[in-house]
Amino acid sequence: MSYICVQSTREAIRAPLFFLEAARKTAFPTTNAGIVIAGCYCTVMTRIVAVANQKGGVGKTTTAINLAASVASRGHRVLLVDFDPQGNASSGVGWPRDRVERTIYDALTGEHTLAEVIVPTEITTLFLAPATTDLVGAEIELISADRRERFLADVLATVAADYEYIVIDCPPSLGLLTLNALVAADGVVVPMQAEYFALEGLSALTQTIEKIKAAYNPGLTIDGVLFTMFDARLSVANQVRDEVAKYFGDKIFGESIPRNVRLSEAPSHGKPVLLYDLKCAGTKSYLAIADEFLVRMQSAAPAERGATQ
Repeated sequence: MSYICVQSTREAIRAPLFFLEAARKTAFPTTNAGIVIAGCYCTVMTRIVAVANQKGGVGKTTTAINLAASVASRGHRVLLVDFDPQGNASSGVGWPRDRVERTIYDALTGEHTLAEVIVPTEITTLFLAPATTDLVGAEIELISADRRERFLADVLATVAADYEYIVIDCPPSLGLLTLNALVAADGVVVPMQAEYFALEGLSALTQTIEKIKAAYNPGLTIDGVLFTMFDARLSVANQVRDEVAKYFGDKIFGESIPRNVRLSEAPSHGKPVLLYDLKCAGTKSYLAIADEFLVRMQSAAPAERGATQ
């Protein structure tokens, strides 16, 4: 059972558990709608965000799903683009492989428009461009194509005006699919674990971003570095965080995502964690990350407007 809850004050919209209480007291139950909170934030233009890290197992897809869902729960129209052939972001919001008819691959090849591919989710302001293993073929086909790095950018341009935020879940590699995502994106959110091997992966990704900025996308920025599966009791975790802070400073999100059983269980139910367990630590953390992300985007907007004039 899901709820629609409308709230119009900035103070209430920032309270992670507000809409749970409101849903219990005043909202009405439905069978096909999700949680929506009327937005109080202002967005100047569509922001395309790639969630990327070539190292696997860092919570990349979990972050893409729950960042998109949490931003959407704040009342913003969000498109989640599953750009990983594993299709985990799709199944994580209720669209497993056997339910998907058209995919992002069909949009890339021109068989369907992206608008025809996009499907709704339980959260009424969150939409999905799903993926299946067919996407593996795209990487092979793009090798010999003209403007091979811009296929996704061209496809997203056809629907960008319909959304305030587009979140791309990238594959755990630095191949052509990830290249397309970074060329299409305005910013990158980098999830990482607080362990020393992750530092090497972060260094490689940073170098890749700099090369893409120089060659294809000069406006690409790092929107944030997010520590996932973080355990503050471990000295190594705090040491790694301090080391990353030396280079990225305030790019690191103030909130970290803890290890949380409910967060791990939610994908098997085809739900973002805020629809699976609104009170768990994972939900509270991702809602806090979403709020911090939105504040960063608001503060960056005037500078971006000036840069484009």
